[in-house]
Amino acid sequence: MRIMFLYMFPLWGNGSASFLRALSSELVERSHDIAIVAPDKRILPGIKHYVVSPPQMGVFVGHPELPKAKRFDEMSGKELGEIYTSYLKTTVNAVADFNPEIIHVFHTAFLPGIARVIKILFGIKYIITTHGSDLSYLAKDRRFMGLINDANKVARFITANSDFTRKWYLDMFGLDQRHKSTVIMGGVNLEDYKKDPAEIEIINNKYGLKGKRVVLFTGRLTKNKGVDFLVRAASSIKGTVVIVGDGPERKNLEDEIKENKINNVVMVGYINTGDQRLFHAFYERTDVFVSPSVWDEPLGLTILEAMAAGAPVVATRRGGVLSSIQDKVNGFLVKPRNSREIAEVVNILLADDRLRKKISSAAYKTVVERFTWERIAGQFENIYKQFKYSTSEYLARVKGMNPQLSEQMRSLRKLGISVNI
Repeated sequence: MRIMFLYMFPLWGNGSASFLRALSSELVERSHDIAIVAPDKRILPGIKHYVVSPPQMGVFVGHPELPKAKRFDEMSGKELGEIYTSYLKTTVNAVADFNPEIIHVFHTAFLPGIARVIKILFGIKYIITTHGSDLSYLAKDRRFMGLINDANKVARFITANSDFTRKWYLDMFGLDQRHKSTVIMGGVNLEDYKKDPAEIEIINNKYGLKGKRVVLFTGRLTKNKGVDFLVRAASSIKGTVVIVGDGPERKNLEDEIKENKINNVVMVGYINTGDQRLFHAFYERTDVFVSPSVWDEPLGLTILEAMAAGAPVVATRRGGVLSSIQDKVNGFLVKPRNSREIAEVVNILLADDRLRKKISSAAYKTVVERFTWERIAGQFENIYKQFKYSTSEYLARVKGMNPQLSEQMRSLRKLGISVNI
């Protein structure tokens, strides 16, 4: 099949980007033709890229590669309109060139409206995947809600990355969407976690971790992630706390570490795209992984990455985390905003090698059984196949995209949106 993804952020730097890269790459392995429309010039092997160049980049909360970007809810109508037009123009041209059979939209915010226009112009069916952060944004900024409501009604399917996210979506957009919504979680590539001694040695030497117990956090440094509670727990933790990531809270965290003279926290910063193997090695090096989120984490992809690497996980009892962690079976759950409990549970794990091994083995088994990209791509593939065009239908639709025969295309040209076929 010919599948086109619409995405509004860089292809690295957050959970939905990891989701998109892994899913699209797995689909290429399954002999599908894949294209991505996104504001990123970096290339994924075997995938056709169409680069959007919006007048400015926006974020829902924060993004490590976009430290100065405005949040969408802070933008004026004019700013949003200019960004929207740039995505529409690029997507129209991309569809005309690539001729997809189905469009897969990432996030319920913003881009479903683009897919809805494409459906009007080209008759191409589309599905939407919500990752949760988009819903958090829409709860604050409802300017696109009318457009998105219409796009949701026309979408052939909506997937969510956890049971929690699906319920959140249905609460926001109405229970009448239940019949065409389902949960397909994110996943991991198990081959990324091989415990390479050389890379672990690099980490040990660079960050002074040789012979030390390591407690790891990875992710965006935003208030939602609750990293400040891990930092406050650090002085009571019998190991070294390593924080990998960047974001708007980094300076506040560094100030708190300095003011309270906390000497067992290492701030690594953001691992760039050229060092992804080293990023995976942090998971392999760690003794305990902590996810201290204070909001309802839609899924917690970093948790799955830690589980795949064999690291026991301590996570707050919030949101979609409950879809992957069963307390005291394949991880530990703690109350949010509770530094004392984080330290207590982490220290129990650090002191008991047998318990760590038991929990990490159960966690790895969970990933193998439920969260591999081979399994997840197969679930998406089953949805795509429901909408596959017959050869005659497909050729007729492609022929109908000739702009000389399309009143809609001429209308777009009048708006200044050029279409190249």
